[in-house]
Amino acid sequence: MIKHALSVTRQADFAAWYQDVIAEADLAEESGVRGCMVIKPWGYGIWERIQAVMDAAIKDAGVQNAYFPLFIPLSFFEKEADHVDGFAKEMAVVTHHRLIADGKGKLVPDPEAKLEEPLIVRPTSETVIGSAMSRWVQSWRDLPLKVNQWANVVRWEMRTRMFLRTSEFLWQEGHTAHATRDDAMDETLRALEMYRSFTEEVLAMPVIAGEKPEHERFPGAVATYSIEAMMQDGKALQAGTSHYLGTGFAEAANIRYQDKDGGHSLCHTTSWGTSTRMIGGVIMTHGDDDGLRCPPRIAPHQIVIVPMLRDNEEDAAILGYCRDLEARLKALDAFREPVRVLLDASANKAQTKRWGWVKKGAPIILEIGPRDVAGGKVAVIRRDRLYQESGKLDTSFTPKDEFVGGAVAMLEDIQRTLHAEAKERMHANIRRDVTDLAAHFGGDDKFVGWVEVQWSRPTGAVLDGIVEQLKALKLTMRNTPLDAAPADGACFFTGEPAVERVLIGRTY
Repeated sequence: MIKHALSVTRQADFAAWYQDVIAEADLAEESGVRGCMVIKPWGYGIWERIQAVMDAAIKDAGVQNAYFPLFIPLSFFEKEADHVDGFAKEMAVVTHHRLIADGKGKLVPDPEAKLEEPLIVRPTSETVIGSAMSRWVQSWRDLPLKVNQWANVVRWEMRTRMFLRTSEFLWQEGHTAHATRDDAMDETLRALEMYRSFTEEVLAMPVIAGEKPEHERFPGAVATYSIEAMMQDGKALQAGTSHYLGTGFAEAANIRYQDKDGGHSLCHTTSWGTSTRMIGGVIMTHGDDDGLRCPPRIAPHQIVIVPMLRDNEEDAAILGYCRDLEARLKALDAFREPVRVLLDASANKAQTKRWGWVKKGAPIILEIGPRDVAGGKVAVIRRDRLYQESGKLDTSFTPKDEFVGGAVAMLEDIQRTLHAEAKERMHANIRRDVTDLAAHFGGDDKFVGWVEVQWSRPTGAVLDGIVEQLKALKLTMRNTPLDAAPADGACFFTGEPAVERVLIGRTY
């Protein structure tokens, strides 16, 4: 029997396991405010890696970074009825600008300091950025206009879970304005592909890219597209979205341009975003019963060197050996960047440090003791395959020069292995032969994955009835995959001729 590092396994209690990984990997902790978390250095280091790689991709697409206010006047939202209705239940509202003592040792809002107009703590920035765009866009020469911001947003969640659903979270949100629908749709799909390729190639997290059904669209959008990832418990995680907003937001914000003939037209706008939710996805896609397994491309430290110090005369030689190894590894490039190496010379016991880095998910852990120094070797632990078939820790003793020469290839192999493992699991758990959703999702197996069925895109009361039917089973429609096989039969729900296929499953 393998004695794992975590106190609970995925199979026994997936939700408790998830919280245990966050705690033991030192990713985040509660803040004292419900739904808000403190992201600790290892967790924030992962977010910084996500930011760095994605920000480069955003800029490569000709999008410029900017920053917009945290507070948005209520009147901005009231201009777009569908949008405000979609977010109304989640909005945090500022009504006063000063506190006073109540004479009983408490602070209360000063009645004399009530704001003339309430301010919304941004849940998303379409309205305030639309206001700016109405000033920045005057003629066809100003288009396309493409901006992005890295920021925090607030949505007052009732059921919170770290990284997945928090009242405050970090994200990027792109907003663009275009002269034509075709240009705006091209941008919408470009952003979707950026998210798909980033998630697959950088996070090693396979996803299905597709269009959301009508009832799942972003409030006020004409079309919403998403990438959906399958977690190890079979549930779906919406990892990124891209929206074609038509001219509705432009009309509300008066984003118009003068065309080459002197006429005035409304812009077609888009928005697209992803968030710290991606970190939750990485945990639930790659984590195991010993903690997180961090894909090398987003690991703050890709290789961690653990010297086995004993507070004796051998320590100096061990540290010198480790520093030379550190310098040689840092001179290498992996994934077109210098390899990120940490020499952990802290005072903790070597075994404590080893298991600490195992739980954090460092891709490669090197242990160096006096025998390794004497033999010119390193003890190598790959986090993607921690144990031998016998259950013993899988440690390989490799000549130092040989390890340095193969370190980059090993990191690349770990990245590929994590992706391949998750992709195989996802495709193995998408069923296309299910005829009874209640029976399929109501059985003893908790990890049942997704179902793909044919779909006729019904609307109105028919759609409402189907949504209620799914809700009773705690199911949702995820998206209609862009790469699905063409529809060739009857709609699963209506019996009418199908026009596409749709994924159904439980979700976070």
